[in-house]
Amino acid sequence: MPEAVLGAQLYTVRGFTKTLDGLAETLRKIAAIGYRTIQISAIGPIDPKDVARIVQDNGLQVASTHMGWRSFTAKLDDLIHTHKLWKCSHPAIGALGAEYRSAEGLERFLDELPPVAEGLAREGMDFSYHNHSHELARIGEKTWLEALYERAGSEILKAEIDTYWIQAGGGDPAAWIRKLGRRQPLLHLKDMTIGPDRQQRFAPVGEGNLNWPAVLQAAEQVGVEYYLVEQDDSYQRNPFECLATSYRNLVAMGLR
Repeated sequence: MPEAVLGAQLYTVRGFTKTLDGLAETLRKIAAIGYRTIQISAIGPIDPKDVARIVQDNGLQVASTHMGWRSFTAKLDDLIHTHKLWKCSHPAIGALGAEYRSAEGLERFLDELPPVAEGLAREGMDFSYHNHSHELARIGEKTWLEALYERAGSEILKAEIDTYWIQAGGGDPAAWIRKLGRRQPLLHLKDMTIGPDRQQRFAPVGEGNLNWPAVLQAAEQVGVEYYLVEQDDSYQRNPFECLATSYRNLVAMGLR
């Protein structure tokens, strides 16, 4: 089993990654915090060769990406070329459009998925699905997410469970991690806190209410390879400080 690696999801700092200089400074700060890997998401129109160079310059690796589904279905060769430049074998999708959020939409995704997964597999890559909370809506007797993973075999679809969104959808993140077992190269670590007005809010890992001992134990048991910290909104806090707080708390919990 490969050693688990702690990384940062760039969506957390998306306001700083729209230019080459901004991305370079962002990666310098992420490496200085102690992260060893990143997940590329929501960066600006930067030449993939330049991205590869500054990733290497900062001693980082690209664990994964989030790209739109159309990039997979309509521009797969270009996507594969980019991931080879980045030495990344775990491309993922951050979200599907609303037209997929039904029983009919699930069928459509299952029809579109095999040629994408097979094309990636020929190049030594896999494909992971990242959830939000809406996939825990039921279609018949099962949730959309349950039906997806039961019908798409692990050879064509990997899981990238997002702990916050599973919790927000009424699920148990640790139970989902155990349920999906060894088809999880990636895991999104994201915490949830609650305000006096009962509003759910994103929080640095360890500052919210998720059961981190249970989550991390389950992740270790199933062999998660990359633990990726994400915070969708830092509110009035500096997102780099939030990433640093999450890093320190996770190191104290035993991750590196």
